[in-house]
Amino acid sequence: MNKLNVNLDLVKKYNVAGPRYTSYPPATKFTDQISRDELLQKICANNEAENGERDLSLYFHIPFCETLCWFCGCTTVITQNHGESKPYLDYLEREVSQMAARINPNRKVVQLHWGGGSPTFLRPDEIRRLGEIIKKHFQFSDDIEAGVEIDPRRLTREHVVALREIGFNRASLGVQDFEPKVQEAIHRIQPREMTQQTLNWARELGFKSVNFDLIYGMLHQTVESFSHTLDTVLEMSPDRLAVCSYAHVPWIKPAQKILEQKILPSPETKLELLKTVIERLTENGKYSYIGMDHFAKSSDELVLAQRNKTLQRNFQGYSTRANADIYSFGMSAISQVPDAYWQNEKELPKYFSALDEKLFPLARGYFLTAEDKIRRETIMRVMCDLSLDFAAMSKILGVNFAEHFANEIALLKNFVTDGLIQFSQNGFEVTDAGRLFIRNIAMCFDNTLAPVGERK
Repeated sequence: MNKLNVNLDLVKKYNVAGPRYTSYPPATKFTDQISRDELLQKICANNEAENGERDLSLYFHIPFCETLCWFCGCTTVITQNHGESKPYLDYLEREVSQMAARINPNRKVVQLHWGGGSPTFLRPDEIRRLGEIIKKHFQFSDDIEAGVEIDPRRLTREHVVALREIGFNRASLGVQDFEPKVQEAIHRIQPREMTQQTLNWARELGFKSVNFDLIYGMLHQTVESFSHTLDTVLEMSPDRLAVCSYAHVPWIKPAQKILEQKILPSPETKLELLKTVIERLTENGKYSYIGMDHFAKSSDELVLAQRNKTLQRNFQGYSTRANADIYSFGMSAISQVPDAYWQNEKELPKYFSALDEKLFPLARGYFLTAEDKIRRETIMRVMCDLSLDFAAMSKILGVNFAEHFANEIALLKNFVTDGLIQFSQNGFEVTDAGRLFIRNIAMCFDNTLAPVGERK
């Protein structure tokens, strides 16, 4: 892919709030009105003979962090007491045992992910213990993709050794920004040397892919300062990058109010930062822009999967493992099977209490309708393939696609004038410039949103 040039006028035009489509319908549509008995029926059906060979993706949420990063929007438990991790692992073991008894034992785990919080809050022996719990109950495929989020602060080589021993082969390093002034303002001090050491350990120990997480739109960030961060990133050459826009939601995350005491970048600066990120990373083919906030080297599995139209999107972002059901464990973790989504309790006491009563720690969820499934597959293919073949979609979905989505297809014509999509006899393709607006294009097929003219 050649360097992408970002048109800021178009960015402003399409700058409307919308889902990230890690699920459809989005998690905002989940409800606490579904019952455990109904959910158990869905889980049972998902593990009957006809579904018994479907692959598994496992997610484990480790909520603990020693200190709070003031920008953070994750579900966390802030504590310096490492004694809290042992009882949490005890409860995780209960939950895994409870759920694994209902999962077809022939199913293979093709994907494993630990997120947080910070999974590396666990001590190395605790990392090994959780690995043993998982392997006791599940079979790993030979080509498993196992990724873990790593906080380079307070990390030892022994942590990375333990992660590698239990099968992890991908790592995602929280970086955010390399500028000291920004790090101080967001309460996350992490010198480049610390990140470089973690990267070196991961490569030395055989991790086949390392991702950096960056955030733009935070205190003291300017185009010049973030360009310096990008210079450092390009020197360190991670395999993938997730470069997210800072979401300021103090009504949800009260700690973010601290950042309001100083001046956040203006909307105009934030757009300039986005332009800089995309143009710098795609310059000279250094990275391919997958879509949304994801970049990967041209030889990466994500790029190849997108080219072959086998890319998927789920709660972990873009994925190369198609048709895998996600079973998730720990507080706030979200699971996904073809007919349902469900989320665990988001507070530790409620999570523990449910498991004490030998109940699934269910907080809320959603059961999909036939129409939801049609729209989910359509949005998935738009987000991942950057194109739609109407005839092929008709076969996959069992409907006349062009008729079923006549109104939505009419809305898409608004993107043609701006050079973001190109129609053909058989469907449409998203242009390179259109990759930046892939969410806006997908939103045309979302019937949970307000009409287009009413979106803000």
